[in-house]
Amino acid sequence: MEMVSLYLSAALALAIPALATAWAQSRIGPAAAATLAEKPEMSVTVILLIAIPETVAILGFVVSVLILLQAGG
Repeated sequence: MEMVSLYLSAALALAIPALATAWAQSRIGPAAAATLAEKPEMSVTVILLIAIPETVAILGFVVSVLILLQAGG
């Protein structure tokens, strides 16, 4: 039973941030496209706004790997 909860916690540590990242990028994408259509000079800001949520998914992956390595797996 302990291993099941370990794998479940690792999966949730990856899945929840990935879903949050997908939701954030689904909101940022159309707004970024509209912004770039009106002000092309905002491209650096738009790229940063798209990249920031992705770091949350990467952090979730790192936490998931650390959970699995802590258990010796």
